[in-house]
Amino acid sequence: MTSLLSLSVALFAGLMMTRVLNRFRLPDVTAYLIAGVLIGPSVLGALQIPGLGFASEEALNKVKILSDVALGFIAFSIGNEFRLSQLRKTGKQAFVIGVLQAVVTCLVVDAALLLFHLLSSGSISVAAAVTLGAISAATAPAATLMVVRQYKAKGKLTDLLLPIVALDDAVGLVLFAVSFGVSKALVGGVIDVYTVVLNPLIEIVASLLLGAAAGWGLTRLEPLFHSNTNRLAMSIGFVFLTVALSMLSVPIGPVKLGFSSLLVCMMLGSVFCNLCPLSEEIMSRADKWTAPLLVLFFVISGAQLELGVFRHLGSVLIGLVYIVSRCLGKYIGARESAKLMRCDENVVRNLGVTLWPQAGVALGMCVTASQLPGEGGLIRNIVLFAVLIYEIFGPVMTKAALTRSGDIQPMSEEVLRRREKKLAAAAAAKK
Repeated sequence: MTSLLSLSVALFAGLMMTRVLNRFRLPDVTAYLIAGVLIGPSVLGALQIPGLGFASEEALNKVKILSDVALGFIAFSIGNEFRLSQLRKTGKQAFVIGVLQAVVTCLVVDAALLLFHLLSSGSISVAAAVTLGAISAATAPAATLMVVRQYKAKGKLTDLLLPIVALDDAVGLVLFAVSFGVSKALVGGVIDVYTVVLNPLIEIVASLLLGAAAGWGLTRLEPLFHSNTNRLAMSIGFVFLTVALSMLSVPIGPVKLGFSSLLVCMMLGSVFCNLCPLSEEIMSRADKWTAPLLVLFFVISGAQLELGVFRHLGSVLIGLVYIVSRCLGKYIGARESAKLMRCDENVVRNLGVTLWPQAGVALGMCVTASQLPGEGGLIRNIVLFAVLIYEIFGPVMTKAALTRSGDIQPMSEEVLRRREKKLAAAAAAKK
């Protein structure tokens, strides 16, 4: 009962916060995250009043499955951006930019943190700096997708942005696995080839194969149903299935067979949208069905952000270096690679800013990085601090960049007048 009450409070708090921040023209996703912080263990949850938010990390873990499923639906939707008709136009650009900007960001953050290591007499170790550099490559697909949906962004920048954000997961996995393997070698003195090379490659290939198999299965079963409602239920069931299967982890000798739920569900969406003639309509219906689930996802994500990281001044200082250097790396990497691929000038100027949000994938890497002997706690605090800043301000910057590029069109005066008339009529009816 307490968990259901907390979820209802979370949903209500997220929706009401959008009404407050709407006056400042902030994206809804920012409102959800701030609402989550307020009802999380660091603020209202600390009052320990049953049902009034989330009182502890244990309470958040009880509803973690909702976040996993929501992330699966987000990845499923992003898979829709990999239609062959669209990839023929932007596929090469998205791939090259996606890889280059991630690598450049990793190198820039590595360089900044290693310089800080030298200037601060080792307040951060080389191993921690290398690990954080790899984590910096990851971008949050959820926040970006929500901004695109809310403002119905369309244009050259949006067409490139969503595939690039999707590619970040695969590139980030490889960079993190290699960098974390090097970091462990620096700490322990032994390089594990399986961890550095084989495990990330196996995870990526296995995830893509599992997602492709699930997409093929969904496409074959879909013609058995003639009702759109049943087709929607089948699609939702397959997303649940792939999320569940991606949680499996099977050790095979020295190698671990694991999966990335983001990659699996993205591949499910990609195969389905290219093989099923009715996929666009079904996925559109799925997007509407999952709207409340996504609100809860962001509110819960906000509740997981720990304000306690501000107590560690050293972590805050290193975090600021991490945040600034990552933003610089994303901007430079995206700008130069977009120039290389001869993209539109609006894309060149604004793409980097849209890649600043960071959350789920980075936090997943953070869990693994926390196992680094003697450095795990520092890495965790820095990533949590950075995610708190990125998730609250990142969507705002993404909206601004999409507006500057012309992908978000301001509402016409006619639409605004109609809205004002409806609100006035509703107020008069209440009187």
